[in-house]
Amino acid sequence: MERIYFDHAATTPVSAEVLEKMMPYFSENFGNAHSQHNFGRNAIKGVDDARSQVAAAIGCRPNEVYFTGSGTEANNWAVKGTAWARESKGRHIITSKIEHPSVLNSCKWLEKHGFEVSYISVDKDGTVSLDELEKAVRPDTILISVMMANNEVGTIQPYKEIAAIAKKHGVLYHVDAVQAVGAIKVDVNDIGCDMLTLSAHKFYGPKGVGALYIRNGLKIEKLIVGGGQERAMRGGTTNTPAVVGLGQAIENAVKNLGSYAEHCRNLRDRFIGRVEKEIPYVKLNGSRTNRLPNNANFSFEYIEGESILYRLDLAGIAVSSGSACSSGSLEPSHVLLAMGVDIVLGHGSIRFSFGKDNTVEQIDYAVDKLKEIVKTLREMSPLFNWKDGEKENI
Repeated sequence: MERIYFDHAATTPVSAEVLEKMMPYFSENFGNAHSQHNFGRNAIKGVDDARSQVAAAIGCRPNEVYFTGSGTEANNWAVKGTAWARESKGRHIITSKIEHPSVLNSCKWLEKHGFEVSYISVDKDGTVSLDELEKAVRPDTILISVMMANNEVGTIQPYKEIAAIAKKHGVLYHVDAVQAVGAIKVDVNDIGCDMLTLSAHKFYGPKGVGALYIRNGLKIEKLIVGGGQERAMRGGTTNTPAVVGLGQAIENAVKNLGSYAEHCRNLRDRFIGRVEKEIPYVKLNGSRTNRLPNNANFSFEYIEGESILYRLDLAGIAVSSGSACSSGSLEPSHVLLAMGVDIVLGHGSIRFSFGKDNTVEQIDYAVDKLKEIVKTLREMSPLFNWKDGEKENI
């Protein structure tokens, strides 16, 4: 049985070129990147090269790139570090209801420590309300943190308009671009942000390494204290192999962005077209046009998403019932609920996310299997009756 992977929004495999670049830093160039001898100098060269690769990819200077242990850490650092550094100016933060848990839970943690947070609504497509966002800005607002593209439904946010609002009111703007990097163009100057988060394993790099862009001149407090690593801003021995892998992966991602996006978009559109044509009572979640090229999120009426996921897995097809960080939860997606999706329909949702090695044949096989699975589960559902292939009144 062929194994098909349609969960690239959760993680991607490390590419052969990235792995090859990393391997020497596990053995011959194993030195601590902060040691002063030759072994250390060989290691720090790899780190410096990676920092330059990230900077070139997102349009910033190398000294504005800080390596972290994950995108989650970078989001925590951006939100909490800004709050601690600027609390004398204000204790109000604005974010959206559909952010990644690492942003939402950082905000909730800050609320326990005396900060106030405004959670902005989104429309039925998952797009942040700009009017509500601007009205939420107060004299004591110190940070706006809104993602570039949603990890569950793929909707791309109006990041330039958000940046304009932030600049107009003198508020810092942090962008979680974890899902965007490698899928669409990400340039900090084009966006107009002060901070930006990325994570290597979303674009064929290793797990356990991310980065936070911090605009030169901006001071935020440290999240992890220790030695003098990352220009004394983030303690902990540098994970040199992973950092080197991140650098190579993001360079590859930018170089291949056009062909990658076109390939995924073609697969996505074929998948969406066939599902909507051949499977009744489904709902595409997220913007139909303004979405990531590799994302298709569907709700299937009258059945549980988890049941679809397990049966697809038995058929050799890997998908997700939500974000990878919360898919183990039995609670419906906070993103879908914020978009106004009915709680029952939200339980019947599956995210399909495609990658560079997926094929049209895999798309067609998956849709054929999905049709069978949905029909079988609906026949078992007490909420759904079939007669001659059509739904009767319930």
